[in-house]
Amino acid sequence: MAERRKTYPNDDITVIWKPDVCIHSTKCWKASLAIFNPKRRPWIDVSAGTTEQIIKIVDNCPSGALSYERNNKMNEHKAQPQQTQTTVQVSKGGPYLVKGKFVFVGTDGKEETKEGSIALCRCGSSNNKPFCDGTHRKIGFDQG
Repeated sequence: MAERRKTYPNDDITVIWKPDVCIHSTKCWKASLAIFNPKRRPWIDVSAGTTEQIIKIVDNCPSGALSYERNNKMNEHKAQPQQTQTTVQVSKGGPYLVKGKFVFVGTDGKEETKEGSIALCRCGSSNNKPFCDGTHRKIGFDQG
């Protein structure tokens, strides 16, 4: 199945949002409600901030759902800087945040090399397993 992607371009960059891997951490809209407003459609307005502001916010996306491409080079930049080591962080009451370069093996045995960030469900209630979809907040998952 193809990964859903929505794009939001300005002159310098195109912001990419992958809704199926978004954990709705709220970091983007808390950083700038003018640029990222979940009550507005479309919810991303790249004309509401500078390219540098947008990149800084996108770089703080914990799940990797937000990334960007430079329009002049068309090289996608992941939400986190490249790392030489893979890290797995347990977020309090939330998902496992995996950052780095790693091989992801699906239930069908298909291997896929990933680089950047993904958020893996820890509560067992995600409707997008193995990825987190933010359901842990709805069910009151409180594991530290």
